[in-house]
Parts: sequence; C-alpha cells; structure tokens
Amino acid sequence: MTSIRIGGRRFSLPASRIARTLIGVLLIAAGLLGFLPVLGFWMIPLGFLVLSVDFPLVRRWRRRWTVAFGDWLMRRYPGLARSLGFNHDGKRTAHRGAAKSASRQRDRA
Repeated sequence: MTSIRIGGRRFSLPASRIARTLIGVLLIAAGLLGFLPVLGFWMIPLGFLVLSVDFPLVRRWRRRWTVAFGDWLMRRYPGLARSLGFNHDGKRTAHRGAAKSASRQRDRA
C-alpha cells in the first residue's frame, strides 16, 4: 500500500497508479479554483505531493523544495527544524518511530 507522510502522520493512497494520478490532477485543478469558497489554493501543493509518488520529475521538485525549506528552517528556527526531523544539512532524518515499527514487524514475522 502506498502512503505519504505529512507532519509525522501517514496517509494511505490507492494502490492503483491511475487512481493516484487522477486524484493528484483533480487536486491541482480544484486548487486553481481556490478563489471559490469551498476550494482552496492549499490543494495545489497537496496534488503535487500525491503526484510525486509516481512521477520522478515531480518527486525531484518536491525533494528540492524540502531541502531548501529545511535549510531555511535551520537558519531561522533551528530548534523547530530539529523537532520536525531536519538535520544540519536541511535534509530530513529518519522518522523517530521507524526503528520501533521495523522491530515490531520483525517480531510479528
């Protein structure tokens, strides 16, 4: 099952690549109508995040933005950056619970 992580929470995505692509494109298209009351401009980056699962070009854009944001955050707010998982290079470190969940999966097998 494919999933994305936002702010330490995991959200599962459909297993079908076509469904993920359709969701991403629809989010971007709806985000372009962000001036309407129900829709919002926040849908555009979310659509790109969903598309980055399947498309290497979008994945590179997302990674480049994440590193640039991490660099900026480390310069301005180092404590917050470390608490969000960025190291001194601006890159994200492994999720804190990743080692525990990996050991739990080994124990279950």
